[in-house]
Amino acid sequence: MSPQEAFGIALILLFLAAPVLIIGVVYYLKKRLEHQQIMAAIEKGTPLSELRAPKQNGALWIRNLTIGIALLIVGLGWLFMGARGSVSILIALILVGLGIAWIVRGGLNRKYQLQTQFSDKNNPPVNKNRGGAFASGTLPQTVDQPEPKD
Repeated sequence: MSPQEAFGIALILLFLAAPVLIIGVVYYLKKRLEHQQIMAAIEKGTPLSELRAPKQNGALWIRNLTIGIALLIVGLGWLFMGARGSVSILIALILVGLGIAWIVRGGLNRKYQLQTQFSDKNNPPVNKNRGGAFASGTLPQTVDQPEPKD
């Protein structure tokens, strides 16, 4: 192998590894910044529960359904148009199977999300606020007691 070929191979490997290295460095810096923010908040006395917003599950089922449909379309397209060997057919069938799995997952997430939304509407939270006191207009009913006499 000539030095030019070795240099070319090393250059190709470097270009293939560069995105992984960049993502790793960005992830490391992000975590380091997050850690610094948490430490600064602890020093100021801020409760940790106020630092991070709760995760929104929102429409997770839509994302799962979209991924499933995309995998199914790619798998079927590969199966009908480009599958020429046994390995290619196997890859296409794997993509089709993953697509079906993601579609089922999206359907189940949708069903669960609709059930929890329905039950939340039927059972509204009573007197739930952070301070522990009752919200305005929701004071507990007390039994009328006679006033003490002097």
